[in-house]
Order: sequence, then C-alpha cells, then structure tokens
Amino acid sequence: MIPFNPVDILIVEDNPSDAELTIRALKKSNLANHIFVVENGEEALDFLFSRGQFSERDKSKTLKVVFLDLKLPKVSGLEVLKEIKSHESTKMLPVVIITSSKEDPDIQMAYALGANSYVVKPVDFDSFIHAISATGLYWLLINVPPKVME
Repeated sequence: MIPFNPVDILIVEDNPSDAELTIRALKKSNLANHIFVVENGEEALDFLFSRGQFSERDKSKTLKVVFLDLKLPKVSGLEVLKEIKSHESTKMLPVVIITSSKEDPDIQMAYALGANSYVVKPVDFDSFIHAISATGLYWLLINVPPKVME
C-alpha cells in the first residue's frame, strides 16, 4: 500500500526537467508542500479516480488544481481533461493547461473541454519560473473554489 498525504497540486508532465522546474518555481513561492507528479495521462486518471496503483488514495482529499501538459504518452492531456470534466466528482476541479503548444486548435479544444486556464511554457528559465509561480499563487491562494458537494 502506498501512503498518500493530502495533495493540493497534481502535476501531469512527461518531461522530468519541466516537472522539476515547475516544482522549483512553486517552492520559490512557498507553494510546494503538497505536490504529486505523474508522468502520463493514464497515471493521471488513475490518481484522480483512485484506481490501479492509486486505489488506496482517499478521494475525499480533494485537489486544489491540476497542472496538465497536453502532449502526454498513453492518454493525451486533452483526453485527461475530457475525463476530468465529464465526471460529477471531478468536473469542478480546476485544470490549468501548462504546455509548449501555442497552436490555436489546442487552445480552442482545451477551453471547449473545460480547461480553466491555458499557459504556454516560456522557453526562458526566469520567465518559466515567474509564470509558474504566478499561476500557483493564483490557483492556491487567490482563487475561491466552490464547496465540494457530497
């Protein structure tokens, strides 16, 4: 059994360097206490819906936000987003797309499927840190989420 502490942020990112930079940016803003990282869309869905290797995770411990890359192995980010927004238990969960894609079809489809925000990863290190820090601050400290319905 894998012990799961409360998680505020789920990072779904297949690039280990980008995942590490995201964590560093959140730590810089003192927002990295409860982060969990998965590397593909299938793991993200298993985590969110407490199945497979995450079957012991307590679903009553709700996330504050999901940072979701689009280009993922196994299940694409758009498919993950579609699944999140189509289930009663997760449809209100904020999902922030954090991706390198500036393609208009990706942006349009992400919002059509219910993305709460779309952030293009800056290439410059300092800009990346700033963008992730600002995004984390907003979703964890400023945003007021709806109450979870039982």
